[in-house]
Amino acid sequence: QCLLAGILGPCTFVITDAHIKDESYLEYINAALSSGDVPGLFSADERENARNAIRHIAKQVARRQFEDSEEWLWNFFLSRVRDNLHFVLCFSPQGAAFRRRVRQFPGLIASCTVNYVFPWPAAALSDVA
Repeated sequence: QCLLAGILGPCTFVITDAHIKDESYLEYINAALSSGDVPGLFSADERENARNAIRHIAKQVARRQFEDSEEWLWNFFLSRVRDNLHFVLCFSPQGAAFRRRVRQFPGLIASCTVNYVFPWPAAALSDVA
């Protein structure tokens, strides 16, 4: 998804409670939400492929600032990922799992806009508060 967002444009990643099979998934999501970069996500070859793919776009979009260096191209790619990759997190506020996840991964709240679709039960509101 990151490659698509960095090169092709807007991309949305929808995640529900059922998709979280391992809490380590949330580490990656938290890093992406907080900084836009997930350390260790890309191998050296994947980083090189991303830089080569973004080079043409960078020349068109950032004509005056363009530098044909690995660092500049990677930072340009990451800035496009930050702008174009969107997460839709569909989590139930009930139970200890949500409370634990919010405490352990602060980007899930601090870097998101929270939309309440259904009314929260009073017990869930007091547990999260």
